[in-house]
Amino acid sequence: GSINANHNTWGGVLYSGGKLYQSPRYDITHIVDRVGGGDSFMGGLIYGLLTYTGDDQKALNFAVAASCLKHTIYGDFNLVTVEEVEKLMSGDASGRVSR
Repeated sequence: GSINANHNTWGGVLYSGGKLYQSPRYDITHIVDRVGGGDSFMGGLIYGLLTYTGDDQKALNFAVAASCLKHTIYGDFNLVTVEEVEKLMSGDASGRVSR
């Protein structure tokens, strides 16, 4: 959802095995670059499906959190770590990304 150029809501869905999964919705208030948002979602989904075998919900949540974080990074590469993505997935949306 687009609120303005720097503020969006972000979420995703996945249809797998006859079931529709829906991710949590994130509120991104400091977008610095949208380039690579879709690629980071797909990369996150591939990683999630391979890593969390049998847990499609967790794979989707990983993809959405990775893509959400990408919006806070300049350029077209998602430079976040798995730990940073999992921290956001766990509910820590403090906005502070440790590097």
